[in-house]
Amino acid sequence: MSTFEGNLQKMVATAEPTTGGPLQVFFQLAVGEERIDLNRRIGQSLSLTYRGTINCVACGRETRKSFNQGYCFPCVQRLAECDICIVRPEKCHYAAGTCREPAWGEVHCMQGHYVYLSNTSGLKVGITRGTQIPTRWIDQGATQALPIFRTANRHLAGLVEVALKEHVADRTDWRKMLKGEAEPLDLAAERATLVALAAEALEGIWGGFGEESVMAVEVPQVELRFPVESYPAKVKALNFDKDPVVAGTLLGIKGQYLIFDTGVINIRKYGGYLVEAAV
Repeated sequence: MSTFEGNLQKMVATAEPTTGGPLQVFFQLAVGEERIDLNRRIGQSLSLTYRGTINCVACGRETRKSFNQGYCFPCVQRLAECDICIVRPEKCHYAAGTCREPAWGEVHCMQGHYVYLSNTSGLKVGITRGTQIPTRWIDQGATQALPIFRTANRHLAGLVEVALKEHVADRTDWRKMLKGEAEPLDLAAERATLVALAAEALEGIWGGFGEESVMAVEVPQVELRFPVESYPAKVKALNFDKDPVVAGTLLGIKGQYLIFDTGVINIRKYGGYLVEAAV
């Protein structure tokens, strides 16, 4: 058995094509500077022991409590990446002229974004930067995804998302997602239905910002396959704050969740937690 100690980060995920099939997702557990390949450890024992220390994922300072998946309170108050418009892009502070870090906003927000449909626990709408495709879909546990609009910036993507989520979910039911594969969907057909339902709102966006600011995208649907040996009949969430030892047989990985025979844990939720991993 090998052991590694360091602060947790979100799992590193890549997707590789298979012959005539979906993209196969591969995961690495990021513990400090170490990257532990997980796919080949499906069916083997794995333990993670929380050492009682949390370091902010932005500034590195020790903090008694983390916020927004690993930030200390001062960073949450200071950094643009922790602002409300990250989860509500239609409230973009850069567009309003109130961004805390305009330079950060120019790099991360004022660039091309995609509005997409995905199949996680069912049909949902979301947005992402082009550089985050397909990572964004992997992190959400999507088995299918389809970009449907390209926008000039994050703010516009948020406005389109708001128009569409009047008719479709914009969140994943993570418990349902971890119980098995969602029923396959024809996302192109779903797109046609949604665009028709949201036609008036979309026309308002085009009228206010110009047709070139939001462009329809015609690309093939993406299929993703996660390394899961078996899904739990009942989803039990494991929590480092309640029990510092998470251990068991690794049954699979989906999204940012490790699926054990003892329960599931969202690794991204515990960014900055100092742990010892034994594999």
